[in-house]
Amino acid sequence: MNERRSASSVRIVVLGYIVRGPLGGLAWHHLQYVLGLAALGHDVWFLEDGDEYAGCYDPSRDMVGTDPSYGLTFTASAFERLGLADRWAYYDAHGTGWLGPAAPRIPEITGSADVLINLSGVNPIRDWAPHIPIRIFVDTDPAFTQIRHLTDPAARQRADAHNAFFTFGENFGRPECSIPDDGFPWKPTRQPIVLDVWPSAAAAPDGHFTTVMQWDSYRRIDYHGRRYGMKSDSFGPYFDLPALTTAKLALAIGGIGAPRDRLAASGWTVIDPLPVTNSRRLQPDATCPAMPSRSLPGLSMK
Repeated sequence: MNERRSASSVRIVVLGYIVRGPLGGLAWHHLQYVLGLAALGHDVWFLEDGDEYAGCYDPSRDMVGTDPSYGLTFTASAFERLGLADRWAYYDAHGTGWLGPAAPRIPEITGSADVLINLSGVNPIRDWAPHIPIRIFVDTDPAFTQIRHLTDPAARQRADAHNAFFTFGENFGRPECSIPDDGFPWKPTRQPIVLDVWPSAAAAPDGHFTTVMQWDSYRRIDYHGRRYGMKSDSFGPYFDLPALTTAKLALAIGGIGAPRDRLAASGWTVIDPLPVTNSRRLQPDATCPAMPSRSLPGLSMK
């Protein structure tokens, strides 16, 4: 990427979650911001802070710990294939410090940044970030984020380090909106999509309509008499969907409590989500279990 900045470009630091969550859906969610802003001509850098808790997921072992090795390899491959090989760094809070190709440039990058975008608020704002003039919190988990700010002082303190707030909750602030008001001035936003990396392709005549989902990410919450749940709370009407159509439907579903037997009995083709979302899809000479599909690809950037 050209190091020269035009008069209309700004330096943007995107804080995200790829090294710790090296799977297709999480990676693409964050990469769309980096790619889209770069395509608009901005000087974009992706940084990730491992934080102090053990949050590094290794899908090859299906384990969570403090070792970021798997995620670092995954991230390096993803950014290289997208032409952004030198545009990322990871802060290992467990002793190693900054890692990745942009690590030596952190003081320069953060010292001259115009905008910081903290996706999902999953990165702490450390001493290298508070001076950045615009610090944006993008809430990707409406209701749960706001309830967390209302019930967890530490979470609220983290949010206080930002000065601009956007949420995927498009109805936030309207009378019909049931998301609790945590006092932050949220404005609606949407997930950006860089269409150039999602090429259309003819569907296989006998292919499935597919989707990937996590049954439960964390526990449901009861707040002021209202229950806020995960996909598991709202999936009921869809169990019998295969019986209502001649199309073949496949669901790659994660989560210990996912009712796979019931889904299969209802006519769904149930798929293990790890083979279709892990880093093997990044390797040009690797094979990955797949099916003829009419869905968008996983993290396959061939």
